[in-house]
Amino acid sequence: MEHEAATHFLRDGVIMLGFALGFVLLFRRLGLGATLGYLVAGAVIGPQVLALTGEAEGKIAIAELGIVLLLFVVGLELAPQRLWRMKKEILGLGFAQVMLCGLALTGAIGLLTGFSWPAAIALGLPLALSSTAQVLPMLQSAGRLRTPFGERAFSILLFQDLSIIPMITVVAALSRNPADQGGPPGWQLAATTVAAIVGLLLAGRFLIRPLFRLIGRFGEREMFIVAALFTVMASAATMELLGLSTALGAFIAGVMLADTPYRHELETDVEPFRSILLGLFFLAVGMMLDLQAIAERPVFVLVAAIGLIAIKAAVIGGIGMVMGMGWRGSLALGLLLSQGGEFGFVMFAQAQQGMLIEPEAASLFGAVVTLSMASTPFLMMLTAPLRRAPESSERREGPRSDGAAALVVGYGRFGQTVAQIMIASDISVTLIDTDTDMIDVAGEFGSKVYFGDGTRIDLLRQAGAAEAAVICFCMDGQQVNKELLDAVQEAFPSAKVFVRAYDRRTLIDLRDAPHDYAIREVMESAVAMGRSALEALGDSQQDIDEAEDHYRKTDAERLDVQREAGDYRAAREMVIRQGERPKRAGS
Repeated sequence: MEHEAATHFLRDGVIMLGFALGFVLLFRRLGLGATLGYLVAGAVIGPQVLALTGEAEGKIAIAELGIVLLLFVVGLELAPQRLWRMKKEILGLGFAQVMLCGLALTGAIGLLTGFSWPAAIALGLPLALSSTAQVLPMLQSAGRLRTPFGERAFSILLFQDLSIIPMITVVAALSRNPADQGGPPGWQLAATTVAAIVGLLLAGRFLIRPLFRLIGRFGEREMFIVAALFTVMASAATMELLGLSTALGAFIAGVMLADTPYRHELETDVEPFRSILLGLFFLAVGMMLDLQAIAERPVFVLVAAIGLIAIKAAVIGGIGMVMGMGWRGSLALGLLLSQGGEFGFVMFAQAQQGMLIEPEAASLFGAVVTLSMASTPFLMMLTAPLRRAPESSERREGPRSDGAAALVVGYGRFGQTVAQIMIASDISVTLIDTDTDMIDVAGEFGSKVYFGDGTRIDLLRQAGAAEAAVICFCMDGQQVNKELLDAVQEAFPSAKVFVRAYDRRTLIDLRDAPHDYAIREVMESAVAMGRSALEALGDSQQDIDEAEDHYRKTDAERLDVQREAGDYRAAREMVIRQGERPKRAGS
């Protein structure tokens, strides 16, 4: 019997991972995102289509650990000081979203369907919650989690997680099941939540941090992983034991370790488990999709899903406008959070257990939530042109000549350093970039960055390149080529041109292009790390200087040969290899 169960487990695992791999690769290729791939894969192998695996309910209980680990990783990104700085967004923006969306959806269900008002409340409140498991990975993959936009979205999601306890209390109070009447009152649940959060924070400071310091002394990576998973599971289990949100417990565990030296190591260790389990969660959600319920009432499910998305997008977008966001940012925030959330499945089951709704209603609204989740990648993709700021002076101020001595084209991490060094020496600098999100963030820090394509000669002339002494091309990638530099030399012969080169091949390609200085973007930082490594190994400063000089001389000679040949494969024999250590002075 045990052997048969193990065989079924392995078979189900192979099928789930195989279909997930195929569908996610396909949907990534089509630009539709991994989440939708997992959902479709789950629906295909689920009981409604191919019926290749066992029950999804048991699998989703394990896969929900992915949400727990996701909130832990997010907590690691938010040190207590940063979390305190976001308190207005969490309590203001988050409260407004949950309250207004909950009221709007409850009213729509109560007025437009045949459900009683208690049932409408039990359905409308959880529909106000969005999918943390879907939204946060989308923000992370887009690199927007730590931007002002990402912080607003996360503030709403965090308050939603906090609001789970009051929602459970409301549904329990409305329950018609006699077995639910003896539950704890709402104030007791709230007090328990506060006490649990304080207890976890104290445990983190006086127990968990010393534990990680002890493990750090031993240098055992495996023990670090075990300790990280123990911390997450223990926090989540404590919350579950108290009848609270496991995801909230994991988030608190992350926050209490966010300002420790172990944050990056923990994030690296937990990330593989988070990715796999989160994928399995969406796979199980797809398996639970009741396609028969959809087939019996397809119009209701479709209209309800559209209504859910429209109401939440309108309410959240309106809140964003009131909070001072532009209409494009408000629209993006509304659409990003317009879907139903994974907690809806839990709340619908509780409402069914409390005899507020029938099992068929739970299946129908579960299908509505799943359909709304599947629509989010499409909505974000289809509305991208509308949400993108137009490339015109009406929306973004183009560059103008203001007598600056230097032009910096590309104000990313490289250009920021170049510009700030010159500004620190009282040199006037004009900054140009095409990334509107970065321009907004730079503006919040007091930097004026003009919008425009700095590879266009007419725009450079408009920015004052004819009067500038220096033009620095600091863009990422391989956007600078010989044709551009030839045009810049012809248009602005008095300006010295500095180039950020992506790699050795870029330098070789620019061998005949007019420029005054070019540097590989990681060259100096790599040399600095090499010197520091030699210092840690006990080499003397003289030996370190000789090693650096040898490398620089050899690298420059090799680069000259490669430029002359026009081939990066040339002079391979000049690469410094093991066993070819140069003689040192005095040896």
